[in-house]
Amino acid sequence: MQNIKNIIFDYGNVIFSLDFLKSQQAWQALGIDNASDFYSHKIQDPIFTDFERGDISAEDFRKHIRKITGDAQLADHQIDYAWNSLLVGVPEGNHELLLSLKPRYHTFLLSNINQIHYDFIMDYLKIEFGFDGNSHLFEKTYYSHLVGKRKPDAAIFEQVLNENNLNPAETLFIDDSPQHIATAQKLGIQTYLMAAPDSIQALFNRGER
Repeated sequence: MQNIKNIIFDYGNVIFSLDFLKSQQAWQALGIDNASDFYSHKIQDPIFTDFERGDISAEDFRKHIRKITGDAQLADHQIDYAWNSLLVGVPEGNHELLLSLKPRYHTFLLSNINQIHYDFIMDYLKIEFGFDGNSHLFEKTYYSHLVGKRKPDAAIFEQVLNENNLNPAETLFIDDSPQHIATAQKLGIQTYLMAAPDSIQALFNRGER
């Protein structure tokens, strides 16, 4: 980690584990036949981009799901359950790692997220760890649906850099999506593409040897 003073972390599949297959199976159970095209790591219905940018509400999202499934009787909790099935949890040791890094680096969270997932995760963190969100783990957190921007748009990276006076050359961005990594690289940010079975714990163990 030479010359790195700042670290920007993605959340999903970097800190918090995701399972896209579970999500696809859940959408299929609601009647969406092309579930792998509807939502996956690399391709998704435009509704998800709008939701993550905060352009539509949770109720608008649910209305869209009812429309494409052709089932107007789907309850909110059924839709939320299917959508939240993607969310697995935080592996043991990740929070401890983040806390250990905070005194040594300026650390930030930059997450593409939406209101339904955000609410679920905030509840999960409170129930499982007694945390009131993620704010104590980082210098600052950026959630796409709250700031009105999302990765891979350059604007959200520029906001993090500018608001915190970060030098891109001294900043490491860790994410599991190549398209997000590509934008960061164009801005001069150092990057690391996280891919299973790699993990942030393994990455920093290697970097500190």
